[in-house]
Amino acid sequence: MSTMMNKIRWTFTLLLCTGIALAQDGIGEAEKVAEKALKSSTNLTYEANEELSSNDFVTAEANYRRAISKSEKNVAAPFNLGNAYYNRESFGEAFGRYKQAGETAEDKSGKHKAFHNMGNVFMKNKEYEKAVGAYKEALRSNPNDDETRYNLALAKKMLEKQQDEQQNDQNQDNQDKQDQQDQNQDQNQDQNNEGDNDKQDEGKQNEDENKDEGDQGDNGNDKPEENQEGDGDKKKEQEKKPNQGDQPEDQKQQPRPNQLSEQQIQNLLEAMQNEEKKVQEKMEERKVRGKKIKNEKDW
Repeated sequence: MSTMMNKIRWTFTLLLCTGIALAQDGIGEAEKVAEKALKSSTNLTYEANEELSSNDFVTAEANYRRAISKSEKNVAAPFNLGNAYYNRESFGEAFGRYKQAGETAEDKSGKHKAFHNMGNVFMKNKEYEKAVGAYKEALRSNPNDDETRYNLALAKKMLEKQQDEQQNDQNQDNQDKQDQQDQNQDQNQDQNNEGDNDKQDEGKQNEDENKDEGDQGDNGNDKPEENQEGDGDKKKEQEKKPNQGDQPEDQKQQPRPNQLSEQQIQNLLEAMQNEEKKVQEKMEERKVRGKKIKNEKDW
């Protein structure tokens, strides 16, 4: 029984050792493949650099892309391709490659360079708030880089200026809207005042015309006050003496009902002159009033 147990233990140990050896061989083989791919990617990156120096951007771009596809550990390929895009002012493509380099980089130096250049792209696009964040991230990997610190200070200054301009623009927009509202309100008020004044003037004009017509009716249709009193007295006198014959001589000299005495004529002329004077005064009053003057805002 003891001999059997020892054989089992020895077999298990042998299998375990064999498995470990095979696993180590597999890991070593994978590492060799990764190292080979990285070496090939690096060679393509070197070729692309040479082609870019010769102003052959198309071939250089193609080799950078091949290098990136061969090995994810090659940080130089996406970073250099980002620089190529940046120099051609293709800032969108440049940002994508810098971001890829920053995510791939395992050392602080690679991350610092990637985020520093991402900040430069944001500066070109006037996205100063994002630029501040990128430069801060770069300084976390390399706090001693003077260029990054300078760019960060510049980005903060430009961000503050941008925010002030935006605030001023917003204030100006609000002021323009308020001025437009005030102008519309003033125009509406002027129109309302104009309508009220026109109604008042029309009412006064109608009132004056009605009054003039009434005055003319009194003067044209009614007899003078003195003549009416004379007729009334004459009728009373006749009612008192219906059967009398000839009147005394002094009564015969009195004017007849349809004949005016000199005093009555004088009174009638004075009344007509007074009415004419009233009409002239009303006309003068209208001239003084004149036309309505519209009040306009002094801008």
